[in-house]
Amino acid sequence: MLTDVGEYIVGAYLQVEEGCDFVDYNIRPPGGGLEGLGELDVVGLNFKTKTAFVCEVTTHIRGVLYKNNQETVERIKKKHERQKKYASENLSNFKTIKYQFWSPVVPRGYITEHLEKISGLELVINGEYKKRILLLRDKAREMTHDAKNPVFRVLQILEHLRD
Repeated sequence: MLTDVGEYIVGAYLQVEEGCDFVDYNIRPPGGGLEGLGELDVVGLNFKTKTAFVCEVTTHIRGVLYKNNQETVERIKKKHERQKKYASENLSNFKTIKYQFWSPVVPRGYITEHLEKISGLELVINGEYKKRILLLRDKAREMTHDAKNPVFRVLQILEHLRD
């Protein structure tokens, strides 16, 4: 499966802001079969701090919605359960595991209220998402070396444009 640009945004943040030594995309749990169909969008590993980031990314710019509000919340809950299962089976060497849901536009109301109740899931949505993009732009202005992330490289180019 192709990596979505929103996933590269999350990967850039994990590399540049969280200091992840390794970031991978569209990870399928080992073993194949039905279990292997449920991919994880982005996983970042910081070996110094022994912190793992397991991220679900939904880049719907008109607002995250699957069928209806209830279905949207249920799908995200199921994805969070998949994140936790993957971490318990594959990331036991990490001291801290952060589960995140990234989306630039999430309708306020039923969806946000119910997502906030999901224990252990950090929401990087709406204003928090924007704040992290702005942090990346600041870093792109400061850095000149290639971070090996296409989105961050585009930000670097845009931030270093001259007349």
